[in-house]
Amino acid sequence: MKLFALLPLLASMATESGASPITKREVPQELSHKKYLTATQQSLQLNNPDKIQDPVFGLLGNAAAAAGAGSITNLDCLQQATADQAFTNAKAAGDVDGMTAALVYRSIERNTGKVGLKSVTCTEVAKNPEIAALKQHQDPASDGAAAENKAITLELARQIASVGGDPLTALDAGTFSPGDLNDNTGKGNTCDVADDAEGCIFTQNLLVPDATEAEITAAISAGGGAAAAPAAGNANANDAA
Repeated sequence: MKLFALLPLLASMATESGASPITKREVPQELSHKKYLTATQQSLQLNNPDKIQDPVFGLLGNAAAAAGAGSITNLDCLQQATADQAFTNAKAAGDVDGMTAALVYRSIERNTGKVGLKSVTCTEVAKNPEIAALKQHQDPASDGAAAENKAITLELARQIASVGGDPLTALDAGTFSPGDLNDNTGKGNTCDVADDAEGCIFTQNLLVPDATEAEITAAISAGGGAAAAPAAGNANANDAA
């Protein structure tokens, strides 16, 4: 699902979360779950050997993601690499909220070029098994998305519980209602508000839960399992957003 809002950031400006100044970029950004991007950035910057500029780049198409990927060359894995390093840092600090935010961030839907198009699956293995167990949500209008995204949310709940977090937080990784496959704008039923610190998917009540609280409780009780792997594709290879 592609978002078209533009957020110009001048070279003299630093990100809200204290990252290094971002120079000369103006790209579409996925900011709907902003509080989790902010928290992930805070953990990431504690130790950022790959010099990833900001978690938002991991949610963009590859053409735009390259500008903030640092030394990460497999852009289909930038979201995972960002979450993995942030999780590592939060774990070292004993920060359960930071670990939880990194897990949620890893599971957020990544932009693609049109409504109904799935994003590419990262085939590399994350350093942290909690991150390795997760995949990103897929466009809700894509084939099999309801079952796929539900499986991802239930696995996310298990991983959050394993680090001592509230498993119901997994519901926050959900996405929007399905868009119209004939929508040529590619926007779907999304939002993208730069100055909404909470995240517009929450403040505008646009999030569609993938599972019920009872299903999450049952998944935690059952334990085990892994998120259904989204079908691989080429959605992000040349996507400018």
